[in-house]
Amino acid sequence: MLKKFLAIVAISTMTLTQSVSAADVKLVDPNKMVRQVADNTFARIKKDQPLIIKDKEYLRVIVEEELMPYIDYKYAALRVLGGEVSKVRAITDEAEKAKAIKDIQRFISVFREYLVATYAGVFTQYTNQKVEFGAEQAFKGKDVVVVKTKIIEDGKPDIRIDFKVREDRNGQWRAYDMIAEGISLLDAKQSELQGILRQQGIDNVSNLLEQKSQLPVQFRGSNSND
Repeated sequence: MLKKFLAIVAISTMTLTQSVSAADVKLVDPNKMVRQVADNTFARIKKDQPLIIKDKEYLRVIVEEELMPYIDYKYAALRVLGGEVSKVRAITDEAEKAKAIKDIQRFISVFREYLVATYAGVFTQYTNQKVEFGAEQAFKGKDVVVVKTKIIEDGKPDIRIDFKVREDRNGQWRAYDMIAEGISLLDAKQSELQGILRQQGIDNVSNLLEQKSQLPVQFRGSNSND
């Protein structure tokens, strides 16, 4: 299953461990985790507006420091790969399997950088709006919950941003998907990449995402292929 394979590839991706400690955010309650992370992120965006106005690339720094420690990007990356992970598990030749696992490890690394760029682009839309949280979700006995938030700004329609959050084996909750106005970032990316994965393979998809992650930070909209 996906969780077992995640454990295998995680061994060689420890160098990607988040640079900011998660100790200050309560990871045992998904509702509180999302609230704390959202509060911290939007407070940082508000405080650092002069830097953001000067250079939107600074949003990558904010995403790295305030958001990424609480994103389960490895799980998200393997979800995007979907059936490609099963194919790797079925390989019997050791050298071929080692190469395939290495390709997946690279994909996880590249996908993380792609997420940083994507979230940075989304946050170009927000400056000093109010963040409203939905009712706390029951999570005992569940592996995944959806924590609902809403961005409110006078004179503009509310923007719904929900977070899918999953519990890991250590009982800690991290988000793995962001749903903006009903559109799942993960589902959209999976649909976009499945054909390319089948036709060109994981390494070429990694190259594609790497190129996209290096583009200047900007909001590309929910229907964009970027």
